[in-house]
Amino acid sequence: MKLKNILLAVNDIERSKVFYRELFGLTPILEQEGNIILTEGLVLQDARTWEEALGCPVISPNHASELYFEEPDIGRFVKVLKGYKEEIRYAEQLTVLPWGQKRIRIYDPDGNLIEVRTPAAREQNYE
Repeated sequence: MKLKNILLAVNDIERSKVFYRELFGLTPILEQEGNIILTEGLVLQDARTWEEALGCPVISPNHASELYFEEPDIGRFVKVLKGYKEEIRYAEQLTVLPWGQKRIRIYDPDGNLIEVRTPAAREQNYE
């Protein structure tokens, strides 16, 4: 068995598509009505379509999951966040962890939690 995608139910699929493209570089691979598959395996689905399929409401925000990204130049990423056209909601400002990794946590437009860290020291290239 192989995990193929992670799906997020979103209220405004176009807004979310722009958010993930402009901040994380994820671009559409396939767009169908109410459903967009982005690079890296992230799928955005219209919340109304999701609610119809499941027969129950989408509950946002929740802290039951998190998208995790690594970014070697986290300082650049923080500047991108500050310059973003919409206000970014922070769960945690830029933090340096005891072992040297840097981390920031934000929410996407629908309240999905996102963590961005620098790669672990063993993965970084110090040349």
